[in-house]
Amino acid sequence: MANNAKGGDGGFIANLGKIYGIYTGGFAGFVIVLAILEQMGVSNQVIGYLFVFLTIGVYALIGYLSRTAEMGEYYVAGRKVPAFYNGMATGSDWMSAASFIGMAGTLYLLGYDGLAFVLGWTGGYLLVSILLAPYLRKFGQYTVPDFLGARYGGNLARFCGVIVLISASFTYVTSQIFGVGIIASRFLGISFEIAVFVGLAGILVCSMLGGMRAVTWTQVAQYIILIIAYLIPVVIMSAKVTGVPIPQLMYGQALEKIAVLEQSMGVVKGHTAVFSNAKGEINLLDAVNFFALILCLMVGTAALPHILMRYFTTPSVREARQSVAWSLFFIFLLYFTAPAYAAFGKLEVYQNVIGTPIANLPAWVQSWGEIGLVGTCDAADAATRYVMCKGVVGNGDGILQLNEFRIASDAIVLATPEIAGLPYVVAGLVAAGGLAAALSTADGLLLAIANALSHDVYYRMIDPHAPTKRRLIISRALLIVVAIAAAWVASTKPSTILAMVAWAFSIAASGLFPALVMGIWWKRTSNTGAIAGMVAGYGVCVYYLVMTQFYGMPLWFGIKNISCGLFGIPAAFIVTYVVSLMTTAPTKEMQDFIDSIRVPKGGVKLASADDAISH
Repeated sequence: MANNAKGGDGGFIANLGKIYGIYTGGFAGFVIVLAILEQMGVSNQVIGYLFVFLTIGVYALIGYLSRTAEMGEYYVAGRKVPAFYNGMATGSDWMSAASFIGMAGTLYLLGYDGLAFVLGWTGGYLLVSILLAPYLRKFGQYTVPDFLGARYGGNLARFCGVIVLISASFTYVTSQIFGVGIIASRFLGISFEIAVFVGLAGILVCSMLGGMRAVTWTQVAQYIILIIAYLIPVVIMSAKVTGVPIPQLMYGQALEKIAVLEQSMGVVKGHTAVFSNAKGEINLLDAVNFFALILCLMVGTAALPHILMRYFTTPSVREARQSVAWSLFFIFLLYFTAPAYAAFGKLEVYQNVIGTPIANLPAWVQSWGEIGLVGTCDAADAATRYVMCKGVVGNGDGILQLNEFRIASDAIVLATPEIAGLPYVVAGLVAAGGLAAALSTADGLLLAIANALSHDVYYRMIDPHAPTKRRLIISRALLIVVAIAAAWVASTKPSTILAMVAWAFSIAASGLFPALVMGIWWKRTSNTGAIAGMVAGYGVCVYYLVMTQFYGMPLWFGIKNISCGLFGIPAAFIVTYVVSLMTTAPTKEMQDFIDSIRVPKGGVKLASADDAISH
């Protein structure tokens, strides 16, 4: 894998199936060995350490073997990644702790309301495929700000793109490190504040040594682990409850049992519509928030820099389109399973936890309670023991009632194997999967930030003659600084994983999507119009987010701040359109450039370059 010999890559690319087949078999064998060790009496803590450190070690090894000092390999993996594997890497890059850890938990707590995340995130890939990916790949450069700089006349547009990119990516990467902290603190037995920094080692080794090249092949390996880890527990639960190991088709039976149990518990809630109340009456504000979130997540998906970067790595424009389709398939495997995870997990809680004497609760309740993700609120001092129990008044009878039980959305997937009484090796496997999801996304995000700072700011704007070695050193140094800063912010627990991710999507949607789409599809978009639009969209979105989250500003029209893009996106489009009409139209050369990236074949006519980029 190392890029030390000429022609080495050709052999590696040709044998990808064999290499990753051996890797998958090796991982399966590793899990079997740990299962045997558990049966022989090896402690849970040792198994947890082996899962966490050996999987991180494998990722670090892949990063080391993929090391490179060539700019094309570092930024775009040499444009040699086949569509199938690029789709798998994109799926891994995309999943993140939000999808792996938070998705099923949100469906568990919100029911149908949580489908906004599924619909928004998957729908966004249609926008990527139709509006952006093939054209950015045709452009042929390294980063999203590269396109903005070429399309909108230089460094001011590039700098605006960098600011939005860093803001969205930093918010997103903070949530990933937050997820790493949850996993490490629970399975390594260390404090959350220390755990977030422990997780940085695996992140940094993969992305620092080989850039996009190392991150790509590591993410393929991480996808294999995360999808295996996600499917195995819910397949076992499906077989246990229904006798059929196909949870995606059988969780309806679990929902029927949940409905019966909730009726016996006196739970009354209407789900005839995702935004109806207990009487089935439509709540218009809930409906608006539901669709606002879908819109922000869809548009944000199509504007996330670390996702768009993935389509710069394919050999051709055609393979860029194909890799979007493969991305959707690999993402579908997890998203199609998330509702089943939520249903079977809730059934286990209802049957085996609710109604149990608090003194006899399983050990996992206390273990997850120690890191603040589970709370039993029966006793008078519950609020002092569990933050989640503030405002809850238990009846004090020593029996856990449904209204006295609290579990955070971030704990559902990670705790479900223990909730279901599965062997601890399965819980360790899920932890390894969650770690893979968080690390893969963190790698991509940190690389996007470091590349923007080193390539778009330092090389393009400060020192255009900087040698390759210096540029790589600066990129790696900045990557470390940003990672440490994100870990520090994550250690303060600013919000839930899903909330932080939704903020990142709204920021990207407001600041980048209008400029990218109008830059490709409306030739009249002027430099001044695009810059004004980026500033307006980003400014409105961030103002609303910060003021409502941290300064108590009332919500505008009742819109929750996870959908702050609902105000930023239209602001950006309107300002871009109006200002473009009021200012000078792009030059003939620029319009030729736009035409050239819309055509699947042929060269790109860069308006500001001496030579066209050929593909």
